[in-house]
Order: sequence, then C-alpha cells, then structure tokens
Amino acid sequence: MALPVVPGSLLPTVLHALEDIKAKNIEVLDVRALTSLFDTLVIASADSTRQTRALAHHVADEVRNTGRKVLSMEGLQSGEWILVDLGSIIVHLMQPTIRDYYDLSSLWKGPLRPASPPAQDPAP
Repeated sequence: MALPVVPGSLLPTVLHALEDIKAKNIEVLDVRALTSLFDTLVIASADSTRQTRALAHHVADEVRNTGRKVLSMEGLQSGEWILVDLGSIIVHLMQPTIRDYYDLSSLWKGPLRPASPPAQDPAP
C-alpha cells in the first residue's frame, strides 16, 4: 500500500532506522480511515529480544535526531513486543511468534465493528 507523501513525515526516518538494524517483514498500514488516534501503523519483526530493543532505541534515536519527540516506549523490559509511540505513527516491534498470535495486520486491515445484521423481510 503506497502512503501519500506528507511533508515533514517521520515515516521515512522510521523505515530507514528499521532497515538499518535489519528488521524483518516491515509492514506499513494507513489507518486514518479506522481511527483518529494516529495515522500510520508500522509493524516489524526481530529475531531476538535484544534486536527488538535495539530497533526501538534506534528508531527513537533517529526520531530525536530530527528534532521530534518520542511520546513513549512500552515493553522494553520483556522485549517480546515493543511499542514506540511517535504521535501520528505507532511502531510495533515484535518477535515472530507474538506477531503471529496477535496478527495486528489483519486486525487493522479488517472492519473494526461487526457488519450490520441482515435486513429482515417485512411481515406479510
């Protein structure tokens, strides 16, 4: 999915930082139509807890180098699933088994609410 080029976007910085430390299966989802909390969801896998931590710190450092803020980082202690909150971009760094189990890609690509119930036939 091609995202529109947004001047001042952190997305190129985030993707470069992930590629720099060899993140795997990097996926970028445009979720603007699904939530007003953030615009872009980036999901990437890492081979070890050490690598997820390194990726999170590298993303944070590269974002700070642009003069922007990292709002929060969650999950650094366990390293199995780390969330980096950059405001308009949320980065999820996950071990493959955790990523497969939670399957955020399907969750954010599919409908967030159940489909409407089928229309009932009018009474005779």
